Amino acid sequence: MPNNEQLYAELQRVIDEHGQEPGALMPVLQGAQEIFGCVPIDVQKYIAEKLHTTLSEVYGVATFYSQFSLQPKGEYLISVCLGTACYVKGSQKVLDKLSEVLNVPVGGTTPDGRFTLQATRCLGACGLAPVMTINEEVYGRLTPDDIPGIIAKYQTA
Repeated sequence: MPNNEQLYAELQRVIDEHGQEPGALMPVLQGAQEIFGCVPIDVQKYIAEKLHTTLSEVYGVATFYSQFSLQPKGEYLISVCLGTACYVKGSQKVLDKLSEVLNVPVGGTTPDGRFTLQATRCLGACGLAPVMTINEEVYGRLTPDDIPGIIAKYQTA
């Protein structure tokens, strides 16, 4: 596993590659997200300094776009659709059950780093409502009673 110095050296290569381009902040943040798995405040400060911009600008972009995370995400990213079709079919209850089973708030990551729970808008599977994904795996027509069994599969994996 690379150490912090190696990660920052890799980030510096991304900054060197994109730093002079107009709109360099987006590709640099994308690179940072890939390198670190998230864009924590110390990485944002580094980017602001190297791109000669303000921390508030870097933070503003990092928090505006949902592709960026300020906190590390778990090994398993659980996304529950709260779009209209899913919501009317009970996705909020599914989300609440996940929060209870994992003992983590929406937007949080379990202390062991295995699961991150997030609410999303449409996942594009309205016919399967309510829907959630765990990484790339899609689960549809869910009820709160389905949740413990699904999570158990990932806890023993």
